[in-house]
Amino acid sequence: MTVVPHFDAVIHAPGRLQICGILATADAAEFSAIREAIGVSDSVMSKHIKLLEEAGYIVVKKAAREGRQRTWLSLTAEGRIVFTKHIAELTRLAGIVG
Repeated sequence: MTVVPHFDAVIHAPGRLQICGILATADAAEFSAIREAIGVSDSVMSKHIKLLEEAGYIVVKKAAREGRQRTWLSLTAEGRIVFTKHIAELTRLAGIVG
C-alpha cells in the first residue's frame, strides 16, 4: 500500500498525536495508562478522546475488570490510515526543512 502524505488537523494536536502514536503500537490500551503516559488530566484526556471518537479515528469500550469499570481505546481502521498518512506528511515536511 502506498501512503499518500496528508496533514490531519484533528490528529495534529500534541495530545491527540501522542494518543494515536500509543494506540498505533497496540490493539488497545487503557485510558488511564495513556493518560499517565502523556501526562494530562482526566478532563483533558476525555476531550481528546471525544474529538478522536467523533472523527471516527478511535473506538471506546468500557468493561468491568478487577471490580472496576475500565475504559479501553483502540484505533479504527480509518484512524490507523489517517495516522499513517499524517506521520508521512510530518516526515515529508521535516525532510524539506532538514
